[in-house]
Amino acid sequence: MFLRKLESQIEGSLFGGKIIMLLWPRQVGKTTLVEKILEKKEWEKKVIRFTGDKLEDQTRVSWENWNMLESNIHGADIIFIDEAQKIPNISNTLKILIDTYKDKKQIIVTWSSSVHLLDLTQEPLTGRKRVFMMFGISAMEIQESFNTLILDRKKTELLIYGSYPAVLSEEWLSEKKEILWELASSNLYRDILEFQQIRNSWVIVKLLKLLALQIGKELSLHRIAKDLGIDMKTVDRYIDLLEKSYIVFRLPPFYRNKRKEISKAHKIYFYDLWIRNAILNNFNTLENRSDLWDIWENFLMIERMKKNSYERSQYNKYFWKSYAQQEIDYIEEIGEEVSAYEYKWKEKKVSIPSGFKKEYWDLTFKVIHSENYLEFIL
Repeated sequence: MFLRKLESQIEGSLFGGKIIMLLWPRQVGKTTLVEKILEKKEWEKKVIRFTGDKLEDQTRVSWENWNMLESNIHGADIIFIDEAQKIPNISNTLKILIDTYKDKKQIIVTWSSSVHLLDLTQEPLTGRKRVFMMFGISAMEIQESFNTLILDRKKTELLIYGSYPAVLSEEWLSEKKEILWELASSNLYRDILEFQQIRNSWVIVKLLKLLALQIGKELSLHRIAKDLGIDMKTVDRYIDLLEKSYIVFRLPPFYRNKRKEISKAHKIYFYDLWIRNAILNNFNTLENRSDLWDIWENFLMIERMKKNSYERSQYNKYFWKSYAQQEIDYIEEIGEEVSAYEYKWKEKKVSIPSGFKKEYWDLTFKVIHSENYLEFIL
């Protein structure tokens, strides 16, 4: 059983007059965490539960059936709506609920895709919600649940099989793969294809394979569009959908001198490495991988992201590249403090690129490798 970083944060937000929204794809443990919090005896609160996976609940949780909904939640202290993205006009329902019961009832919602989240809830729920991003198991959570030694041993599993709770908890490698294939077949494309009604599903599958081969590299929308036989605007739209489905994310370039620094192109990474490895059908051991550096870079990116998210850090993230082809893997900006990091698998002395040093002499620079990575992600 893993201790989850969000548990205390969510508990501290209960009955604060706002909707609690817990976001991320299926199977990362959102429902499990909410139920764990709600089952604690000290709350002694009456809970009513709905799920968007049930057609009858889609009807029951509807502002159009307000009298029925009001009757259903009468006497409840907490309203828990799981998989809320599947409920039609959910933003209207949530707005009416929070405006009516702000000081009387706590509303908790889980959401497995932001494909519709921003479109449907941004305006109606402004100032009415508190959003938590819940990733797969983080390195911080493994360390706090066990110890640093166990975390370092789990590093290989995280690089190959990713960080979903069911997978990390399974001891047998064959069972890990079985769980991942099930996740890939049942969950990976569901929200994109179902909610956006994309007709050519093969395009999404092929696009993901192309992206999986380009992690840590600058994206050429023109080249991808040519490979897929579609236009660049469609490629950009599909990548945006993959981002909103928490499958991939783009890393923008960092520059202050536009004449000396490239580029408008972004780099691409996966939110969880199991998705990337499953797409390529590559669960080989680290000793037998030609892409070790790529998955290591992706691992450091997502674990740093988890750390910053759970610590509620307000930060910006970038990479840097000059016209002279000098590069730095990761730039992090928190307030006025900017730090630069270069990723390596093995410890290696790396000099600060001269172009970067000349432009940003006052910034910190550090090399992160497999011997010192824990201080970077914990």
